Amino acid sequence: MTGKRVTFDNIPLAVALIAPQLLLVFTFFYWPTGEALYWAFTLEPPFGGDNQWVGWQNFTTVFGDALYWNSVRTSVIFALASTAMAMGIALLLALFVDRQLPGYKAYRFLYFLPYAVAAPAVGLAFRFIFAPDAGLISAVNAFFPGIWNPALDGNDALILVTVANAWSMVAYNFVFFLAGLQSIPRSLTEAAAMDGSGAVRRMRDIQLPLLAPTVFFLIVINVTDSFVNSFGIVDIMTGGGPARATDLMVYRIYSDGFRGKDYSLAAAQSIVLMLLIVVLTFVQFRYVERRVHYV
Repeated sequence: MTGKRVTFDNIPLAVALIAPQLLLVFTFFYWPTGEALYWAFTLEPPFGGDNQWVGWQNFTTVFGDALYWNSVRTSVIFALASTAMAMGIALLLALFVDRQLPGYKAYRFLYFLPYAVAAPAVGLAFRFIFAPDAGLISAVNAFFPGIWNPALDGNDALILVTVANAWSMVAYNFVFFLAGLQSIPRSLTEAAAMDGSGAVRRMRDIQLPLLAPTVFFLIVINVTDSFVNSFGIVDIMTGGGPARATDLMVYRIYSDGFRGKDYSLAAAQSIVLMLLIVVLTFVQFRYVERRVHYV
């Protein structure tokens, strides 16, 4: 017995339903991408005028700039450190809540709240919390003068923006980790507990292997987010300094384009950043996903 194929014959209604979404995608993705691609191969006058075709000149300038490669290196370090920190903390919080400790329902709500905070607000809050001349940090600096000063020390500034970005992503990761943990049959962990396995052993041998698909998904999301959504935090907290220590790729695009008025060079950098994210995503799906086992 073969089932009848279901078709949707009301084409005008289908077009009307998908047209708003297609319009949004075209307006905010394809159109800007096309404009950036055009500007990357032309010379865009800073105050308007006709574009001049220059071919690969903008990309040659980008790749020949030592400061740009420093921005790439900083961005990679920032993305890896932020991803590891955000996912590690989120997994730990999800494991505690999943055990249904007293007040676990309130913790679920409180742990998700940070994700609703905008990136500039996160940057402003962390800038004041970790100010070297106020609060707890000032007391630490009183005992160890100069041990923490993001305004002057590039390593301190990079650590600060990394921690702030990781904090903003913990809530997002927490929701997915908690959902993954709750999808694991309780009979597995209860049987392991009856056999004498402790909480750490159950996490290592049962929960983490079954969370592999969730971990893989979050790695892709967190790495991508670190490259493209870190502008607000960096702009508010450090402005790319000190001495370009936090001059991430996405912030350098803004600096060259809106401050330096070099729109063509900024467009070329945006294309490079987009290709880098595509390559990283491909590598993760091509090689990392091989180690992921879907149950």
